[in-house]
Amino acid sequence: MLKPGKDPTQPENYRPISLLSTLSKLTENFILDKLNEHLAENKILCPEQFGFRKSLTTSHQLLRVVEYITRGFKKGECTGEVFHDVQKAFDRVWIQGLIHKLIRYKSPPHLLQLLKSYLEERKFAVKIGNSTSEAKIMRAGIPQGGKISTVLYSLYVNDIP
Repeated sequence: MLKPGKDPTQPENYRPISLLSTLSKLTENFILDKLNEHLAENKILCPEQFGFRKSLTTSHQLLRVVEYITRGFKKGECTGEVFHDVQKAFDRVWIQGLIHKLIRYKSPPHLLQLLKSYLEERKFAVKIGNSTSEAKIMRAGIPQGGKISTVLYSLYVNDIP
């Protein structure tokens, strides 16, 4: 689907769309509940990770940064900050790497199997006009637009300092 106001001749100006059935949305909600339960019980996600977290917003993170800077100024310290913004972040997630992290974080076997089924062997096709390409297996990227994708991305980047 072409992004609004973008040049239709440039491939990067298109975004994929995922067509999800009602059953897959219900299943995703079930898996998300179990995944969040596992992450919370085992305190897996880094407490400094505010993106895509319930009851935490960018405003909370900004307040936290201001507090660190203010504390540093009071002590006569200099403060430096580095912000990292990953372009096309969800598209760049290495699926096997994410699965490895799910194993390393000791995800329950039934949950791991459901997530592997959700992530592996996904296919895509390109449609231009009335022509549709042959379906190909996706090697990277997590589905966008689903509720679980944000949690999976947070988990994927969780161990990056």
